[in-house]
Amino acid sequence: MRLLHEPQHDLTYSDVFMVPSLSDVPSRMDVDLATPDGIGTTIPLVVANMTAVAGRRMAETVARRGGIAILPQDIPVDLVGGVIAYIKSRHPVFETPITLPPEATIGDALLLIHKRAHGAVVIVDEGRPVGVFTESDQEGFDRFTQLRNVMSTNLHLLAADTAPADAFEMLEGSRLHVAPVVDAANDGRLLGVMTRKGALRSTIYRPAVDADGRLLVGVAVGINGNPAARAKELESFGADVLVIDTAHGHQTRTLRAISAVRAACPNAKIVAGNVVTVQGTRELIEAGADVIKVGVGPGAMCTTRMMTGVGRPQFSAVVECAAEAERLGKHIWADGGVRFPRDVALALAGGASNVMFGSWLAGTYESAADTLRDPDGRLYKESFGMASNRAVKNRTRSESAFDRARKELFEEGISTSRMYLDSERPSVEDIIDQIVAGLRSSCTYAGAATINEFRDQAVVGVQSSSGYDEGRPVGVSW
Repeated sequence: MRLLHEPQHDLTYSDVFMVPSLSDVPSRMDVDLATPDGIGTTIPLVVANMTAVAGRRMAETVARRGGIAILPQDIPVDLVGGVIAYIKSRHPVFETPITLPPEATIGDALLLIHKRAHGAVVIVDEGRPVGVFTESDQEGFDRFTQLRNVMSTNLHLLAADTAPADAFEMLEGSRLHVAPVVDAANDGRLLGVMTRKGALRSTIYRPAVDADGRLLVGVAVGINGNPAARAKELESFGADVLVIDTAHGHQTRTLRAISAVRAACPNAKIVAGNVVTVQGTRELIEAGADVIKVGVGPGAMCTTRMMTGVGRPQFSAVVECAAEAERLGKHIWADGGVRFPRDVALALAGGASNVMFGSWLAGTYESAADTLRDPDGRLYKESFGMASNRAVKNRTRSESAFDRARKELFEEGISTSRMYLDSERPSVEDIIDQIVAGLRSSCTYAGAATINEFRDQAVVGVQSSSGYDEGRPVGVSW
């Protein structure tokens, strides 16, 4: 990346812009967004290890489109094994169905239907689909009506070997949003569901998978207790990435934890952080990390800077830490501070190999929190920062009441925030589409066909707040 002029102070994403360069990239579809960090992601999107965001639904959905989710460290290790096994068992193309038996009620279906963006419940009998229920099917019936009495039985089934383009044409021609996918070789048993958008996305995105073709998933490891033992167990469960995570990564306990995990898991992909300095980046890499998480204080749910005065504007942190990591043959993830697709592009231009997302994805069907309704009927989810009082309670539940009470006095994050589902982009896949569309176009403006080329060829300048405002569209919420 080249800066048009050297700034006299550190910069946020809002402080900078990218200018277009000569390009011979024919179209945005000719851009390959596979990440250079060796993780295996085919788009530069990592879901942060926030308890209210990164769960099994989020992990499988994001991996299906090429990213990876990091499961939180406050999940008991025995439960993590089950979650990893579940994610690894998901189909890399077909979406996971919501299933209920015919004798289940409308009330049962409505409790589950907003957990998936496809908005359908498949009614199954001995593993085979016999009907489909959508929210509109409840009209005129009470919540205790059995699904057998309201489900649609005029099924359009897709065979497992149906090409995505053919699946789209069938759904479009039948004016259907979703259809069950069945395994004809196994007596027509249900494999998943396919939507019209899902069929299109299957031709645009490549799933992020391991050597056995199973979806990728990462897990966070704290620095307290015995991180090496936890990491070894997580690796045995099939975790593809181990993230040694603490708010202040540049400390001796983090270095010891990285060294211990590297000794216990010599072949593991280890990500560690968070830091914002060249020295912090170098020392975490020297301790054994493959990727460094960069960012202190830019997160939407984080109050660290206001509470402590500690942190650093994110764009400058990314640029400097990425340069040091590259010098040592390693990589960084930009963690926090992204509000719009432009910020993702600028993080990659600054040298990040992947970008982490948290609160931006909290108000989606797939986030781990329960879907709630406000008095006006709008759907929302509750999110909270990972240094908040609520998060501390989760992490310290095995400690004594006295120790927990002492730790809960100190918080650096928001404990509860309503994240409303956007009616236009209620799914994480909708947000991925938005981010990837913007990022592909950014690459074409820079004349780059890959993320590495983008970093090398991007030309970035510094702007005033008026310059930033000039780029905001009028009359829409950007």
